Amino acid sequence: MMLYKTYQSYCHRLQHDMYFLTSNSRLNEQVVDKIILQLNRVYPQILTNAEAEKFRNPKASLHTRLSDLIKHLQKKGERHCQEFYRALQINAEELYNDLPSRKILSPVFFLACFSVAAGFAFFWYCCNSDTKVIGRARRILGFSPIIIGRHVRNICMLYLEDLSRN
Repeated sequence: MMLYKTYQSYCHRLQHDMYFLTSNSRLNEQVVDKIILQLNRVYPQILTNAEAEKFRNPKASLHTRLSDLIKHLQKKGERHCQEFYRALQINAEELYNDLPSRKILSPVFFLACFSVAAGFAFFWYCCNSDTKVIGRARRILGFSPIIIGRHVRNICMLYLEDLSRN
């Protein structure tokens, strides 16, 4: 599992999302027709009338028409793929928000960052012998990145250092 997904072009995103869009009847006939009509009739015109009729042909299965549409848009270029995403967002917003390419950071990423930060904070405050802070306060402030901000923590640490010198 990728923790962080880097920027991808709309064509790459569409290739990545193709299986998601065509599987398990996520898009119904009416939504696909609306998307095709929008790509055909709204500026900028992405599909010609002949292309729109081809992808709206009721004789072909929905899966085939949608797969062919996505492949066609990928061949046409970046702008065509971008307009497909715009049409999808307008006509099926919930599905658009659930696309795999829209999930930039996974919950595992946040958990990993939190664990690393907490581990470093614990190690730095509890194992650093250069800091002359009262023992119990040092242990409590060792967990302060979780509780209070960095600037407030630094002020508290400086205050405790001054108290320990006196």
